[in-house]
Amino acid sequence: RPVSLYAATKKADELMGHAYAHLYRLPQTGLRFFTVYGPWGRPDMALWLFTKAILAGQPIRVFNHGDMQRDFTYIDDIVAGVLACFDSPPTDTGAPPYRVYNIGNHRPEKLLHLIDLLEQALGRKAERLLEPMQPGDVQATYADISSIQRDHGFAPTTAIEEGIPKFVAWYKKYHRIND
Repeated sequence: RPVSLYAATKKADELMGHAYAHLYRLPQTGLRFFTVYGPWGRPDMALWLFTKAILAGQPIRVFNHGDMQRDFTYIDDIVAGVLACFDSPPTDTGAPPYRVYNIGNHRPEKLLHLIDLLEQALGRKAERLLEPMQPGDVQATYADISSIQRDHGFAPTTAIEEGIPKFVAWYKKYHRIND
């Protein structure tokens, strides 16, 4: 059951997709992306916010006192998962032609590990403000990618140890930051 409005809208979208597949036999494939990061990412996400704050010498807010895990997924792996599904919509075999796949790194990472990697890539330490969990947030996310692996051969290739430095290099170039 969803514990936030964000999660509730995602669930509603999946239910509508299933209804369309059932009522109109319109093939539907839902894709669930897990904590996407990388170039051109969302500036409201933790990695972007942390990078900006650390470079500015400002503290970062770390929720649940850092006791969080996320299935951080580099954008190249998201694109590979989408492309893997693109040319093979579900078929109408009597059941509604509907599928949902998780696209993630298949490996939850501790938020504090991400911060450590970010500090290494930036060459600066973060001032960490440890705060309680935000309402509606969850302690951990994990993408079970067994269905997309089975049906499409998808497997992520970018560990955060590789993806974080790539993001930092892009961020610095995009914002014209020279060290």
